[in-house]
Amino acid sequence: MLLAAAVSLLLVLAIVLGSRGLRDFDSALIPYTVATVFLAFGVTYRYLMWISTPAAWRLFRQGLRTAFSWENFRRAPGSLPKMAATYLGFQRFLGARSHARWIAHQAMFWGCLLAVAITFPLTWGWFTFTASSAAGPGYEMRVWGFKVLGFSSSSPFGWAMYHGLDLAAVLVIGGVGYFLWRRTRDRAATTGQRFGYDFLPLLALLTIAVTGLLLTFSEICLHGGGYEFLAVIHMVSVVFTLVYLPFGKFFHIVQRPAAVGMQLFKHRSRAQGEELFACSRCGEPIDTAPYVENLRGTMRDLKLGFDQWAEYCPRCKRVLRGGAYLQHVKRGFR
Repeated sequence: MLLAAAVSLLLVLAIVLGSRGLRDFDSALIPYTVATVFLAFGVTYRYLMWISTPAAWRLFRQGLRTAFSWENFRRAPGSLPKMAATYLGFQRFLGARSHARWIAHQAMFWGCLLAVAITFPLTWGWFTFTASSAAGPGYEMRVWGFKVLGFSSSSPFGWAMYHGLDLAAVLVIGGVGYFLWRRTRDRAATTGQRFGYDFLPLLALLTIAVTGLLLTFSEICLHGGGYEFLAVIHMVSVVFTLVYLPFGKFFHIVQRPAAVGMQLFKHRSRAQGEELFACSRCGEPIDTAPYVENLRGTMRDLKLGFDQWAEYCPRCKRVLRGGAYLQHVKRGFR
């Protein structure tokens, strides 16, 4: 709790310093700023609670040890950036499940990342755009008060700068639309889904994206008609989503980087020629021996009492579980 409060306080100080003593801070964006401060508190608190569990702590500790290992860096200096790019950036593991899901997830991921990269610094007063002269379309982009670049608002680059959030919204709508369709049509997805956990995050992102596009539509086509109402709806949806993020399905965004170290651990074990552990029942290879032993250690930390199950492949686990069910549950129906 204290560490989460300290992180929130550091963010407030960074906002004050980055906006040059609040001179570049827009008071109309206070609700967004408050939501980001709460987001920092919630993410830190939830993350600390998560890694305090035995399984997550073992994963986190092993991942850090592998990611910052000097021996690993010396032998394969590009392994960590490559793993981060393929596992976090391009999420190739999703492509093995479905190409359509991968494309939709990439659209949502890069759309949200672009929106965050634009919205958060603007909300905190770190980025400002000012006219370079009283006449003409020239603008200057300043970061923490320092001029970074100048551009014309009528140029393609200027258009992209001022419509970056619209581009992000289009990407998000495409990804969200696919997943909403899948959750209403795909029987594998509809089984066991929950409204608050599965549908609500998608609806929140859709509301943010649609209302954001409608703000641009109101400005260009309606001469500002209904802009204030749309701005309030957009603000409420953004604030709700930021407050919801640490405690819902979106929290996996924060958890995912911790898995990179574990994937690197598996990759390094295979690259070093570690002997593959064979299934105790059928003899088929499962994974490297260090990985299986790490899984057994996690199960022992959780006091599950059946860590030997890590020595069986997924198929044999299902066969053994079915046999036990038939012997002990269905025995009286023979």
